[in-house]
Amino acid sequence: MIEALHDVRIPGGIQAQAVYHLWLILLAVCTVVFVGVMAALALALRRAPRAGHDTPPAVEWLERSEPAIARAVRIGVALSTVLLLGLLGASVYTSWALARLPLANALHIELTAHQWWWEARYDDPEPSRLFVGANELHIPVGRPVLLTLRASDVIHSFWVPSLVGKKDLIPGRDATVMFRADRSGVYRGQCAEFCGYQHAKMALFVIADEPQSWQRWADRQRAPAPAPRTTQEARGRELFERGTCAMCHAVDGTLAGGRQAPDLTHVASRMTLAAGALPNDAAARAAWIVDPQAFKPGAHMPATALSPQDAGAIAAFLESLQ
Repeated sequence: MIEALHDVRIPGGIQAQAVYHLWLILLAVCTVVFVGVMAALALALRRAPRAGHDTPPAVEWLERSEPAIARAVRIGVALSTVLLLGLLGASVYTSWALARLPLANALHIELTAHQWWWEARYDDPEPSRLFVGANELHIPVGRPVLLTLRASDVIHSFWVPSLVGKKDLIPGRDATVMFRADRSGVYRGQCAEFCGYQHAKMALFVIADEPQSWQRWADRQRAPAPAPRTTQEARGRELFERGTCAMCHAVDGTLAGGRQAPDLTHVASRMTLAAGALPNDAAARAAWIVDPQAFKPGAHMPATALSPQDAGAIAAFLESLQ
């Protein structure tokens, strides 16, 4: 599924389209200015007086009146003023366009940044229908999304280039951002503010589905963890509930109720582990449980001393959490 990521250079929604148009304007203006400056520099170097090795440079020309040069400077200042005012106007217009997204029937998600993972809480008027995810945002195509952004520890920054621009998450201060995906697919996001040792491994994937598919996904997320189907899964669940895993992680429908780490109720349905650090398969899950520091040094999850049989049992239990 990761291979289906959208090209970050191609806008996937109305917000990103407005930012993309502003970027094209900036690129065109800056290109023209750069070419003009380089042309003026080349002309100045060509006309500059040259002196031989034994001849002192002529400086009397510096005191001459040069009406043409003065006129060129005035024209340059005027053009620069016009271009800067034009860029200011384009920026203001883009800001208006970003703020005009209608929020009727918007999906509200509370996104909290931690070192180094994302917690997504999907709001609903009916409290019993709330559910929590991690390191992924699932949204319906064509429906506005209102994100409430929070940081639990240090400053982070939310950025999904194909959908919306950057927005800082500052501890103790809530921020909001609006966007809409107009094409289905997977969009890669990233924390864009250095937030510690594993900042580079703090990815966020936005999966935009058709409304019917998204509704089916949301209904599955609201369901508790299924009962173990095999002896190995039952053993894994027992180890999970009675071990240190349950001190930090939560699995709805079990005795695990920790809130310091990602909710694992449907962990097997996610694309990656550890915010994009590992693929989400059986081998990676078992290796991550035993020694997470080998893959994400500095992560707050400690190594767990388990026999290969017990690690395999917990991995089998997690595999059942679809």
